[in-house]
Amino acid sequence: MASERITLTVPGGGTHDDREVTLSSPDRLVWPEPGISKRELAEYAITVADPFLHANGNRPVSLERFRDGVDGESFFSKNPPKGTPDYVDAVTVGYNSGRRHPQVVLTEPAAVVWAVQMNTVVFHPWASLAADPDRPVELRIDLDPQPGTDFADAAAVAPLLREVLSEAGLESWIKTSGNRGIHLFCPIEPTHEFLDVRHAVIAAGRELARREPERVTMNWWKEERGERVFIDFNQANRDRTMAGAYSPRSLPGATVSTPITWDELPDVDPLAFTVRSIPDRLATIGDPWADFAARPGRIDTLLEWWERDLAAGLGELPFPPDFPKMPGEPSRVQPSRARAPQ
Repeated sequence: MASERITLTVPGGGTHDDREVTLSSPDRLVWPEPGISKRELAEYAITVADPFLHANGNRPVSLERFRDGVDGESFFSKNPPKGTPDYVDAVTVGYNSGRRHPQVVLTEPAAVVWAVQMNTVVFHPWASLAADPDRPVELRIDLDPQPGTDFADAAAVAPLLREVLSEAGLESWIKTSGNRGIHLFCPIEPTHEFLDVRHAVIAAGRELARREPERVTMNWWKEERGERVFIDFNQANRDRTMAGAYSPRSLPGATVSTPITWDELPDVDPLAFTVRSIPDRLATIGDPWADFAARPGRIDTLLEWWERDLAAGLGELPFPPDFPKMPGEPSRVQPSRARAPQ
């Protein structure tokens, strides 16, 4: 039996034509617990298309797809699959492995709904634009609460990191991760490649850790982090992404990674931001990130801090295990294993 199909009319958003997008299996539950179907997710994508594309459009994006809903297995899709419509763009990008291949680029609302038709739940945009994929336009920092800490701990640390970045000449914007963490973004001029931006993140994190050693850690190895908030510097690497603004998460409650204001932070409940609640939030308060890219900063001061720390004997930090060995990188052996008797 052929699966049920419906056709949705997707508004062009003022700069594109309206398009008809076919949606198969519209009643299939993507989130069984709240009973959110594929059709409801597609309707969410239409409703939030403008702020979603403002934050995530015109850049390489990886699609995290779930054929059987969030309770099933997922896979990442980067290359445009066979049969991709012509209104879905692509750009050829390079990876740390040296490989190069096309990656999906979303430029209009119909492309986002097409991604939903392809069973995408989580959208993972790059920090760079398709016009210049090698140079980020955002400095991104993931505040990751470790076991024994929670969202409130990340929320207490975020304003302190904001102060550090302000001293370096950068304006900080925040969003919930959709889970326990906080994502802090700074718009930057595209003057440096990914490794430089990673070093800028490390410099900012080290400065915060010096000021708040009981609350913040830069330790890559989990066994050394303790009950602190981890500054995940490796999210700044090329081809390392986090859920984009207004992207749903694959968690049971259908939470959404949601831009918030600094004034909201002390009282915010990240679990209250869901596929069902975000449309009303946007209609009521608008998009807190509407002016995000208006005043990009530069990472020069952070890179000066990086060089200062190098001179003081603080070198490179570990890269993810799937990356090639990088210049100056310390051993990737877990410290407890490195100390084990031979």
